[in-house]
Amino acid sequence: MSSISELIWFDGKYVKHSNAKIPVTTHAIHYGTSIFEGIRAYWNGEELNIFRLDEHIRRFRNSGKFYDITLRFSNKEIKDAVINLCKKNKIKTSCYIRPFYFVGQYGINLHVTKKAPTHAVIFCFPFGDLFNKNGITACISKWKKFNDSSTPTQAKMGGNYLNSILATQDAKKRKFDEAILLDKNNKVSEAPGENIFIVKNNTLITPPLSSSALDGITRKSILEFAKIIKIKTKIREISKDELKKADEVFLTGTAAEITPVIKIETKKIGEGKVGDVTKQVMDTYTQIVMNNNKKFSKWLTNVY
Repeated sequence: MSSISELIWFDGKYVKHSNAKIPVTTHAIHYGTSIFEGIRAYWNGEELNIFRLDEHIRRFRNSGKFYDITLRFSNKEIKDAVINLCKKNKIKTSCYIRPFYFVGQYGINLHVTKKAPTHAVIFCFPFGDLFNKNGITACISKWKKFNDSSTPTQAKMGGNYLNSILATQDAKKRKFDEAILLDKNNKVSEAPGENIFIVKNNTLITPPLSSSALDGITRKSILEFAKIIKIKTKIREISKDELKKADEVFLTGTAAEITPVIKIETKKIGEGKVGDVTKQVMDTYTQIVMNNNKKFSKWLTNVY
């Protein structure tokens, strides 16, 4: 991770990140009771724009509701804090923005209620590509994605991501760039931090939320702008065999953006390089986030 911004927003105040400290008895450290979002801001050489900020903030609040963890600031206050954090740090490069809130001093009590004390923090840092955009390798993880019968799949909750950490560790030990998790029915779910699409006969196919896939903001954006660029889409279950026989595969997420997968275990995907449909999706996404596609300027929040 690149250097964190000098100033951090902490419970309504801008403080130096070296001064942003919490007690070791903080509930979230012990039990994972934290909620987070990942947001990107893009610098196009003239202006800084934040991608789908309102949608991220709505999900930010809703994630906590699954656990009765309360965000004690309004959506407008969080939005203003994100924008002003970029301004105060004089950000003039593309960056990643991480807001999170967490349960503070609450003893060892597991009965978390809406009245439990919470704190909110936002920081940012310069950020480029998470993965190689020329394509990565992936494996089917030995770990399954958790499902709604055990843990809410639509909550971006700190503790939930231990499942992702296990899958990532497994992939790295096996010398792959990324993991792909299956759901409880052995259907394709998602990657540790990304949704997944396959391309078959020029149609984009992505698993349904019932396959324990996160309702990703990048995923939703692609499903929406695919109509404009005349690419057909389907949301349905995908088998492991179908995944490996796909014409193209790519991952999507705020950090990953659109990342092509060119090999799954020993199986080369398509021609083993970025496919034509994937390239079209990548190019359109870049145009949108760089504010070069005015049809989607509504998705951008201008900082300056």
